[in-house]
Amino acid sequence: MNPTYDFTGQVAFVTGASSGMGLATARAFAEAGAAVGLADIDETAVNKAVRELSDAGHRALALVCDVTDEDQVAAAVDRTVEIFGRLDMAYNNAGIMPPPTDAAEESAEQFDRVQAINLRGIWASMKHELRHMRVQGNGAIVNCSSLGGLVGNPGRAAYHATKHGVIGLTKSAALEYGSRGVRINAVCPGTISTPMVDAMVEGGELDRDQAEAGQAIDRLGTAEEIAQAVLWLCSPGSSYVTGIALPVDGGYTAR
Repeated sequence: MNPTYDFTGQVAFVTGASSGMGLATARAFAEAGAAVGLADIDETAVNKAVRELSDAGHRALALVCDVTDEDQVAAAVDRTVEIFGRLDMAYNNAGIMPPPTDAAEESAEQFDRVQAINLRGIWASMKHELRHMRVQGNGAIVNCSSLGGLVGNPGRAAYHATKHGVIGLTKSAALEYGSRGVRINAVCPGTISTPMVDAMVEGGELDRDQAEAGQAIDRLGTAEEIAQAVLWLCSPGSSYVTGIALPVDGGYTAR
């Protein structure tokens, strides 16, 4: 049984919000009473997600946003504050995983693309969220790293570099903003059953049985389980928690 949260009167902002962990977290924020700005590069998908939430009686705003473009990120955050009046919580989730590549063969173009989305996108999102939270004197930000921010894996050098970078970004900003009332943490999902992972399985990049066997909990995680970790990190229940990289990985990194 999951804990319940009351975020009535509060405002959340989620990137990569049209599917998977982003959508599950946006839905969880909304069900806990928060107004939610959903940002995603896929206009059709994010509009569909917002219709779902609005039809259920929640306050939700669709924001078409490419996180590699800082101006678009700033506009999405500012629009959320303009419509809902403030910004209390953020989950910076947008990310990609490129196909496995030999470290000696990876192209600069692929490296730059994964860095632009997974690391610079989170940097830009956090930067513009902090611009509002520092004025309020409070707030909670959760950045999406990965078990790939805690370990390495062959064929994934560029991806893991970005996810390690997210943790460094999170820790440094947490130290800078702790005295200003803003808590900043990272969540490190393991292998989660999402559309991205499903596509990897279908494309032969990932063996589901092997992935499940790599967890102490003998299954893949769910997007809703990541959402619950994010909500806890944004809740009063974690009021003395900042600067951490929280594994939610079924025990993968405990091995």
